[in-house]
Amino acid sequence: MPELESSTVAAGEAASVERATVGDAREICDLINLWASRGQMLPRTLGETYENIRDFFVVREGGRLVGCAALHITWSDLAELKSLAVDEERQAAGYGRALAGACVAEGRALGLQRLFALTYRPGFFERLGWEQADVMSLPRKVWNECYRCPKFPGCEEIAMVLDLVSPAAGGGPGSGA
Repeated sequence: MPELESSTVAAGEAASVERATVGDAREICDLINLWASRGQMLPRTLGETYENIRDFFVVREGGRLVGCAALHITWSDLAELKSLAVDEERQAAGYGRALAGACVAEGRALGLQRLFALTYRPGFFERLGWEQADVMSLPRKVWNECYRCPKFPGCEEIAMVLDLVSPAAGGGPGSGA
């Protein structure tokens, strides 16, 4: 597993990016579905969360789960950074960057060549060195969950990609950038 960095928040509480455990599934699901209820991401069932728990990283602050993100492998050279969510009260604390960085580091450790994300917040990813891409340039496999989305086929998510083989590839802590 890649080395993950810990960060400190303004209040001085230690926060760390860690692998999710089965015990985190309910909180991960609740956090994702909070943002999904606002139309910001795809909802997840508790069953899906359990099935994919090994894909998730979490951020804890004072023992409380305040963020999550998953790296889901879609092919031998490609994975999706998905379900990136941070507690509303902890926005702008650097946790999204730390979670993205953990996913990038994991992608590199696995020998992947490229990551992608579908997002309504392309500026966040651009600040981490990702680039916008035409979603049609990605393999059809990236659409495997789109049919469940209430916005399908009129989705306005932006496809973002990060080439991991480039020495300039970013992604936050743990990425070498």
